[in-house]
Amino acid sequence: MLLSLSTIKNNRLIALISVLAVVMSLSACAENSANNPKTSKLDLGGDVELIGAGASFPSPLYQTWFTELNKKYANLKVNYQSVGSGASVEQFTKGTVDFGASDVAMKDEEIKKIPADQGVLLLPVTAGSIVLAYHLPDAPNIPGDVATLKLPRAVYVDILLGKIKFWDDPAIAQANPSTKLPKEEIKVIYRADGSGTTDVFTKHLSTISPEWKTKVGNGKSIKWPVGVGAKGNEGVTAQIQQTPGSIGYVEYVYAKESNLKFASLENKAKQFVSASEESAAKTLASVILPEDLRAFIFDPEGEDSYPIVTYTWILTHKKYADAAKAKAIEATIEYALTDGQKIARELGYVPLPANVIAKVAAAADQISPDYQISIGAVPKTTN
Repeated sequence: MLLSLSTIKNNRLIALISVLAVVMSLSACAENSANNPKTSKLDLGGDVELIGAGASFPSPLYQTWFTELNKKYANLKVNYQSVGSGASVEQFTKGTVDFGASDVAMKDEEIKKIPADQGVLLLPVTAGSIVLAYHLPDAPNIPGDVATLKLPRAVYVDILLGKIKFWDDPAIAQANPSTKLPKEEIKVIYRADGSGTTDVFTKHLSTISPEWKTKVGNGKSIKWPVGVGAKGNEGVTAQIQQTPGSIGYVEYVYAKESNLKFASLENKAKQFVSASEESAAKTLASVILPEDLRAFIFDPEGEDSYPIVTYTWILTHKKYADAAKAKAIEATIEYALTDGQKIARELGYVPLPANVIAKVAAAADQISPDYQISIGAVPKTTN
């Protein structure tokens, strides 16, 4: 059967359209595949699992980061255990983990214990505030705004020394004239495990109180004058929730997520400031991070600065015998400094100032000769 010229042209057009449809479909599939994080793989020569352990302070953030990182790179898995800063430094030094995490930078004597052929990098990746959270159950004589309780620095030091024993003490009442406080015994809750949070908090107390410095001192673990211990930020948070009349120090995110009340604290400028992402950012803005990336913020300047803020560090080696792990470590740090900073803000942590991100990226870029950290996607901050 002979086909007309118009029929042939129509058939060719239909065929062309069909081919184009297939091409467009394949292109769409390829695009979807590229955009699907689970199909992306980092060139590691196979699957790599990194083992990390450390501070409970950033644990909620790290768990989120590493879950999202695995979605981005299907062949890279990071397993992080919240064991406390003290245990983290020990495990990192012994080489039982690929990286550690601490709320306080390693001391010189700790760094000297790391094998010279491995070295150590202290990489701040986020920051947060430590709050004094408390549990005063609502009662007829306690107004609902008791969450705005103010604690002068001399007062919270004396509470922790055991010198102020009841919530209706005149020193607390004087700072909170519109709040009727109960005749309730104050029960102090502290960290029982070796903790960077404890180190930061007690360094602050030693800085603002000569009596605390002389009688108690500071460190990851100390002998508390009064109170009951609990393990991790998680444990202290739970203990405060379960104990009427209690007060204890926890990281801001734990208090916020658990709906714990926490006090506004008097800062160096004699202003009462409540913990928030904004007030912590003000504190970081007043601090210059040195070249070794170890910053200790004991009593910051500034009227709007919250008084107890710390960076938190990931501890890595400068060199890894396993090239794939070195590359995976750098990719993990890159993620923390880019997409991870957006997540930090969403979860209540403090994103790093842009100049700090640049310093950390430059330091981390020496870990693997096969990976180049790119921080071009870092969102600008106001710090």
